[in-house]
Amino acid sequence: MLAWMDDSLVQTPAFRNEDLIAWLLIALLSLVFVLGAVCVFLVLQLRRSIRWQKSNAKLVEKKSALPSVRQLRPVLYEAPHRWLAIKFEYPQAVQAALDLHRPMPCSWEQGLAGVREDKMFISPPVKGWILVIGSGLPDPADDVDFVFRFVLHLSRTFGEVQYFCANRATNSHAWVRAESARIIRAYAWAGSTIWNQGDVTDEERELELRCFAYGEAPPPSFPPTQTHRLNAEKVSRLAGRWSLDPTALDARAIPPHPGIAGEFYFNKPH
Repeated sequence: MLAWMDDSLVQTPAFRNEDLIAWLLIALLSLVFVLGAVCVFLVLQLRRSIRWQKSNAKLVEKKSALPSVRQLRPVLYEAPHRWLAIKFEYPQAVQAALDLHRPMPCSWEQGLAGVREDKMFISPPVKGWILVIGSGLPDPADDVDFVFRFVLHLSRTFGEVQYFCANRATNSHAWVRAESARIIRAYAWAGSTIWNQGDVTDEERELELRCFAYGEAPPPSFPPTQTHRLNAEKVSRLAGRWSLDPTALDARAIPPHPGIAGEFYFNKPH
């Protein structure tokens, strides 16, 4: 009996050591599983974060590609005093016909800023029309016969040419439409009617523009100052009906190609 008790006492610690080792192995495996799960979770979170950053970067890139608020504003807030609309596709040909001095390519913003410095700006084609803007263009109030010859000269080269003038300070105004070296319609007022040629167009009637015959005075119901001021204010709208309204253009209608800026010293065509 004592011998058996001695053997059992000797063997009991061995069983306890084996149990302890087994529990340690189980705990170690559990720790490995937990660490593995944590690693998998962190990897998934990292991949999700990377995907979100990529998608967010693409979204920012798309937003930056959209026109900004500034670009969607009109190119001009007020109509220039004088401008041309020429139905043609190549600004370089217009530059050559006008004999523009010191020409250089420039953006719309640069070109229009130069216009304020007494330079000429030739736009890239917009919907088939090229705009020529600048104070160097002839003024009917100075020499209406020269404007007549000037427009016909360009029309012989390009076919369809339109001229517009609107001076808000004096209320003088003019619009001319030429095709194939022939004046289709023209009206100019500078203190009195100095040019009235061709039939009044539907667009003029729709805008209720008042065109007087040579030597004709407005009726008493139409105060002269008010009548001529309204005409001058509507010139750009008439341009929009005939070709392009420079005050209504925005970046969505403007091609990315540069225009041409330069100095214009015209020689009177004969």
